[in-house]
Amino acid sequence: MRSRTGSAYSPGATRKDLLAACGEVREASAADAAGGTDLAGGTDRPAFVAVLESAAEAAAVMRVAAAHDLAVVVRGGGSRLDWGMPVSRCDMVIDTSLMSSVVEHAAGDLVARVQAGARMADVAAVLAQAGQEIALDVPGDASIGGIVASGLAGPRRLRYGTPRDLLIGITIVRADGTVAKSGGKVVKNVAGYDLGKLFAGSAGTLGLITDVTFRLHPLPAARAFVTAEYVAVSVACDAVAAAANSPLTSSAVELTRAEPGGPVRVGVLLEGSADGIQARSVRMADLLGQAEVSVEPPAWWPGAPRAGSGQTLIRVSFWVSALGRVLDAIEAAAAKAGVSPATEGSAGAGILYLRVDAPPAPVAGFVGALRGALAGERGGVVVLAAPAAVRDGLAGRGGMSGPVPGLALMRAVKDQFDPGHRMAPGRFPEGI
Repeated sequence: MRSRTGSAYSPGATRKDLLAACGEVREASAADAAGGTDLAGGTDRPAFVAVLESAAEAAAVMRVAAAHDLAVVVRGGGSRLDWGMPVSRCDMVIDTSLMSSVVEHAAGDLVARVQAGARMADVAAVLAQAGQEIALDVPGDASIGGIVASGLAGPRRLRYGTPRDLLIGITIVRADGTVAKSGGKVVKNVAGYDLGKLFAGSAGTLGLITDVTFRLHPLPAARAFVTAEYVAVSVACDAVAAAANSPLTSSAVELTRAEPGGPVRVGVLLEGSADGIQARSVRMADLLGQAEVSVEPPAWWPGAPRAGSGQTLIRVSFWVSALGRVLDAIEAAAAKAGVSPATEGSAGAGILYLRVDAPPAPVAGFVGALRGALAGERGGVVVLAAPAAVRDGLAGRGGMSGPVPGLALMRAVKDQFDPGHRMAPGRFPEGI
């Protein structure tokens, strides 16, 4: 880690310039450590926290950061700062929590422009007054900017997609303080370079998101959950494929398995009019066989992926037709490594999340074995969050990300948007 105590770095002068750019600047506390790593100045925390209130302040603060060569981590809700590799350096945390307004809600056009620090629950309450929603199943305390930056999506990704699919406009501040916009306020607007798709899932490594414009959907009048449990993996996989491809139009097709070798539960979400839901749920129950229908989600119905304390969270992506091979590979790798991962996720969309609670060496062995077993499949095995000892164990097994076919292109994009590598340096993938 580079020292920040040399003659070229003056905390007093930096703080003065930051205060001129932003109304609230404070010294960081232990709670402000980004991902728990050793950060600026050889301490466990950054030097400054700048709390923004506007896009103008965001641009001014980023210009100061560039002038003083400060490494920056952007924080919204902060719940996913531990995803990916820890940053290698952080001099300042930029807090967007006060940028929390719904700037514009054009209900007639089904679009809304929202500041990055707004919480999903607050935005949902505003939009619900017009009978509309951002169709993402995410925690209510997640910030809009964090949702986009992490690419966070829940069960209904099958029907509505992920944040990058719902974005139609975005405003960002580059590492040098330059403000850039992409898209517009109508669904068919395609003006400019598509920064929204570039920044979705970028984990704060390219710049600072100040606001986004989402395409909205009407709130469904009724919902029904159709669930079934299977002993045979092949039957469960057939049920997932049938539900995902059915003309009954599933909004989500979820799968959960508490442990390898255990029964597989499949759940389907249907949305629409009250009369239509009743008829469609009966037909879906027949399709799944011995299924139950409820207006409430089952207790196991997953939301956005999370890892508990000390757990490792792994994402496996694949073609839906390969679901059986993926479940078999998880079971075989678990047996080889001596671990018992819990499996859940959007099987109908080709995404599963594994939560593993085991010592570091077996977890790293499990990840390596699973990557080897699925090497010929489309998709990949990515470790989203893990304790430090697990990250160390993965160093010789492809790291957190595994093989990244577009790594050279990602490096080139990083160099263009952040040539000084000051935005969450080292976050994801390794070396960027």
